[in-house]
Amino acid sequence: MAEQNKSAVEDKQDNPVYDSTRKQHGGYFWGTGRRKTAVARVRIKPGTGRIEINGKVYTEYMLMNRQREDVLGPLKVTNMLGKIDVFCNVKGGGAFSQAGAVRLGLSRALVVMDNVLHARLREAGFLTRDPRMAERKKYGRRGARRGFQFSKR
Repeated sequence: MAEQNKSAVEDKQDNPVYDSTRKQHGGYFWGTGRRKTAVARVRIKPGTGRIEINGKVYTEYMLMNRQREDVLGPLKVTNMLGKIDVFCNVKGGGAFSQAGAVRLGLSRALVVMDNVLHARLREAGFLTRDPRMAERKKYGRRGARRGFQFSKR
């Protein structure tokens, strides 16, 4: 009996069943990701594997390999690469922060689409928001902590 249930769960992970009651806003599954000051709004739907970020193909928008790997990470872990279309709007932050924001938003959207993927994404660390932010500049200082250069005369 346990073996039957295990095979059913594995089957579901390989071929997810899209629950139509979980769809939101025009047939898309939504997820929001943040990293430093970057915010990504991610929409996904079953499709051919197209990935667009701010209207561009992701390889044109994310120029470095690490950024591309950040974006593709959740899809590789869940075996969804080539099975869903991803559309992202990203603003704020730098290039790597935007890649991290897209990664979190895509992971959250995948969980909304199929809750079974939650365990895989959590184990890989894709559902944890990175809390690190730039420390604010303080008055009487050149930066957040560095003081002005001392001049004796």
